[in-house]
Amino acid sequence: MKRVNLAILAIFCYLSACAQPAADTNRYTRADSLRGGLRPERTSYDVLFYDLSLRVDPTSRTIEGSNVIRYSVVSAFQQMQVDLFANMTVRRITQNGKPLTYRRDGNAIFITMNEAQPVGQTREITISYEGSPTVAKNAPWDGGFVWQRDSVTNKPWVTVACEGTGASLWWPCKDHLSDEPDSMRIRVRVPNGLTCVSNGLLQGQRPVGPDQTEWSWFVHYPINSYNVTLNITDYAHFADEYRSPDGQRLQLDYYVLPVNLGKAKTHFEQVKGMLACYEQYFGKYPFWRDGYALVETPYWGMEHQSAIAYGNKYQNTPFNFDFIIIHESGHEYFGNSLSCADHAEMWIHEAFTTYAEALYMECTQGAARAQTYLNTQRPKIRNEYPMLGPLGVNADQPDTDIYYKGSWMLHTLRHAVNNDATWFAAIKALATEKKLSIVYTDEVIDFLTKRTGADLKPLFNQYLRHAELPVLEYQVVRTEANDWSIRHRWVANVQDFALPVQIRTGAGNWQTIRPGREWTTSSLGSAPGALTINTNIGLFGVRRLPTE
Repeated sequence: MKRVNLAILAIFCYLSACAQPAADTNRYTRADSLRGGLRPERTSYDVLFYDLSLRVDPTSRTIEGSNVIRYSVVSAFQQMQVDLFANMTVRRITQNGKPLTYRRDGNAIFITMNEAQPVGQTREITISYEGSPTVAKNAPWDGGFVWQRDSVTNKPWVTVACEGTGASLWWPCKDHLSDEPDSMRIRVRVPNGLTCVSNGLLQGQRPVGPDQTEWSWFVHYPINSYNVTLNITDYAHFADEYRSPDGQRLQLDYYVLPVNLGKAKTHFEQVKGMLACYEQYFGKYPFWRDGYALVETPYWGMEHQSAIAYGNKYQNTPFNFDFIIIHESGHEYFGNSLSCADHAEMWIHEAFTTYAEALYMECTQGAARAQTYLNTQRPKIRNEYPMLGPLGVNADQPDTDIYYKGSWMLHTLRHAVNNDATWFAAIKALATEKKLSIVYTDEVIDFLTKRTGADLKPLFNQYLRHAELPVLEYQVVRTEANDWSIRHRWVANVQDFALPVQIRTGAGNWQTIRPGREWTTSSLGSAPGALTINTNIGLFGVRRLPTE
């Protein structure tokens, strides 16, 4: 797993979930608590390795196989929880070759151990299973398998995306973001003539019987459960490489429909420039040993670790980049390498990755163009729910503010720090020092606060824990000496919220005012002219009161 104290995290999640308003938790079910909660049946063991072996039958739309779960015993236990959707059939569960008894509670399986589980010891269980996994109604937003055919070759085209819905819709695992294996093996048998692309590094392929081929992949790094994937069709493959400024070479692999091979070779050239920009801002690509891959899928895209799902039909945005390549690759740094511990904290994945799109623009086209790009995100901000959800209940995000509001929050923090060298050093340190680790919200806040030397906690608390935007309330007043001043204050949920703001009068220079929660006054001079407030550098509302 990525190193995190499961016992402490369980207490943290329990207390945080209890602290949420009742309105947030009433809509969650027992199944949500079983999936999202950390109880002793989960925290008592730490997953070290998954060995997933499957046979996929595109004709019957079924899968069957097994998963070996190797784990370290954190605290002595008699029961452990593993997750697998109720529509999937468990054939048997064994330890040391002996059958184990188990009971189901919806999508959760509680397994009773036959033998003592001594603290610090390493143990394995094997779960054999089969079934027809959930079919996605609208992948990737609605999780499940996609069973299609290549319209040109008429060969099966099978993929899966399960973020939110859960990896346990198709394979048995501890389906909680707080625990990841240190590594994983994935072996998939498919009909001859088809390729199976999964995560990690291809170990090889071998015939199995007269009509099947087994593809074997190995993930050398921690991987969260929803990132585990498979992609099956008659893929055309080509390779390239990215060379880091220090000379190190990264393998790039592309798996596309044969009819798209020519356009893919041209279109995917932008990957190398993207990797160079992200290395500048976030450090080296974090899964170097496994390589980087794009795999064509019939759905739009998903950040599957080292095997990114690509279905954007080789189109660039008006800003001259492919959104899926730039966004989903950003998740390799934020979401796959640096990962949150609970679905309620998915802002960590999406805010930083959406902000990375703007940084890519700044890297390739300059700051002004990046600001233009950010301004296209701003109208999509809804301000209806806090970005930080209730913990411990497998929270789902009701809107897209964790993307666009999250991006603008980070843009605002950059200007609050008011020192780009400091800000970008802090962001890079977060990505590199927390690489391959699980983090939670307060840890991120504390890290950036310490590294920038700025008091960012009130700003984070306002944007993450409250739906409403802070509002700059101001009034232009004339003094007894016939000069002009601006009275200003912040109307915000957080008591110590404070954010510097740039203003200018007429065609003059920008000046910085520093409103607080109480009314204060700044001079505008003898002839203020039209007053402009720079809303390009901060996410806030503005309310002007009548002039006195």
